Amino acid sequence: MTDGPDGIDESAPPQYGVGPFSVREMALAGIWLVAFVVSFFPIYSYGSSSWGTSVWTGIDWLLTIGVPTVAVFLLGLRRLSPQGIRRVGSLGIDQFASVAFSVSAIIWLGILWSSFVSASAAGVFLATWVVWVELILMLAGVVLTVFAPLLPTIGDDFRYRTEVPAHRYARPARPVVARPVVARPTAHTVPSPVPIATEANPFAPQSPQTAPAAGEKPAAETTVLGQQTTAPAASQAFWALVPVERDVVDESGAPLFRIGPTAWALVIEDRGDSFVLRHEDGRIGYLRDVSGVTRG
Repeated sequence: MTDGPDGIDESAPPQYGVGPFSVREMALAGIWLVAFVVSFFPIYSYGSSSWGTSVWTGIDWLLTIGVPTVAVFLLGLRRLSPQGIRRVGSLGIDQFASVAFSVSAIIWLGILWSSFVSASAAGVFLATWVVWVELILMLAGVVLTVFAPLLPTIGDDFRYRTEVPAHRYARPARPVVARPVVARPTAHTVPSPVPIATEANPFAPQSPQTAPAAGEKPAAETTVLGQQTTAPAASQAFWALVPVERDVVDESGAPLFRIGPTAWALVIEDRGDSFVLRHEDGRIGYLRDVSGVTRG
């Protein structure tokens, strides 16, 4: 993946190096070469006559010397093949080299720290001279990658570089806004309706009658089996529960919303063969099929 055309700043002073490589790249290659050779020696010592294995016998080689090796290889490939690999994931080659040597230095420092811990606990310092040398070399690599732009001589490798469009991974992040909140209808839970005495259930408990307030029209009275109960008047709102899902339509017959047996619906007017319902969001509609409706 390339980042764009390779341009040259004609006003920049010439940069001298060794062949196609800069002074910084040659110094970094030399540091890696010494670290690569030293990595084949044992990193642990268990006494004067017992030596441990090198870093290559396990998986530790991947971060200690493997990743810096890839970084140096990519730095050389960039000079020898300008149209080759230009990025590693979201990192440029110089950024990848900075990460590689920084991670390697931390791993070597961890090995050395573990040796100090074992020395304080058991009196045995396990790390050999290899760990010290590798740590110093990786720290030198950090200086030549992370802090190179701040140095006077090797920092010329980063000055007067041509500005190119940034890769999409390196561009500023897009702003994140809160998702708009959409009100969702929720089912209302109301108490179970009090049974009213009818011919089918004459022993249902009766709700106490209350006197109508001043100026209020008394509700119509219905006599069932010698008992008087109060039935809701046509203009009195009440709750209704349908046995199956039904459509509530507008005046033209177009569906507005649906009601079902899982939630009570508010009836604001009883027209005999139809009900006028009000949705919780304020919409008014008509229920044409009122058969089997339970009143609450």
